[in-house]
Amino acid sequence: MSNRTVVTEFLLLGFSDVAELQILHFVVFLVLYLISLLGNLLIITAIALDHHLHTPMYFFLMNLSILDLGSISVTIPKSMVNSLMNTRSISYSGCVAQVFLIFFFASADFAILTVMAYDRYIAICQPLHYETVMNRRACIQMAASAWISVILYSALHTGNTFAISFCGGNMVDQFFCEVPQLLKLACSDSDLSEVGFLIFSVCLGSSCFVFIIVSYVQIFTTVVRIPSQQGRHKAFSTCLPHLIVVSLFICTGTFAYLKPTSSSPSILNLFVAVLYSVFPPMINPIIYSMRNKELKGALSKLIGWRLFSKNKMSLFLLQ
Repeated sequence: MSNRTVVTEFLLLGFSDVAELQILHFVVFLVLYLISLLGNLLIITAIALDHHLHTPMYFFLMNLSILDLGSISVTIPKSMVNSLMNTRSISYSGCVAQVFLIFFFASADFAILTVMAYDRYIAICQPLHYETVMNRRACIQMAASAWISVILYSALHTGNTFAISFCGGNMVDQFFCEVPQLLKLACSDSDLSEVGFLIFSVCLGSSCFVFIIVSYVQIFTTVVRIPSQQGRHKAFSTCLPHLIVVSLFICTGTFAYLKPTSSSPSILNLFVAVLYSVFPPMINPIIYSMRNKELKGALSKLIGWRLFSKNKMSLFLLQ
């Protein structure tokens, strides 16, 4: 019992103690953050303003962009502030909030991606029933269920994580409060429940992953039977971006949470953390807009309208 101390704050991993490298870290993270914000805000605005995109697929895509905005805002700003202020500390309550929000946005992301797989399955494999099954009320209920259910899940997971006693100090070997790194600080007799909860989470995530895989097996089986080449191309253009995003999300997250944790900080840990916490929210808007003509058209109109409005305002001021 003597080794058990009351932790009031945690110390996050700094990228460097050199002032110039800290500024470089701040600038790089700022650029990545702004790219992610711009991309996801453009997706949200384009879908909200273009009535042609008021369909279930784009409704769920807008939800995904909102979640991506939230997820990248949980980790990046705190790390940027720490670099700018030359500090590494995060309060105990701040760490609790980070863990809760990370679980919330990541779990909601996965839930929405699963619903999007179901949406594509109905649209391609059962097109005659699509408007009946994926009506407005059903879409809102599915999205609301995803958001509400993960609130309870995240609260239980966060409470279970911080119910443990910390005997290994308060140094978190990551630039945010990552659960595997927090478990390294736990007393050996107090982290078994959290490990059990992580196993339950993996099983739950695996069931969603199996559902997505089965859905896409059915989708691709149906797509190859479509006689029209244009029809096959349209089906693939709406499914492939989603499949790429799902694969990226699952592979990076699984590797980050299931790989053995090292006893000391490593470049690999930092790289994997950036890969699954920063890269997906930044790259998702690009993936979804590359092959989707409707979304590219809406984005082009949105950007063109803003440029036109800006030029019009400039001419008005010059008069």
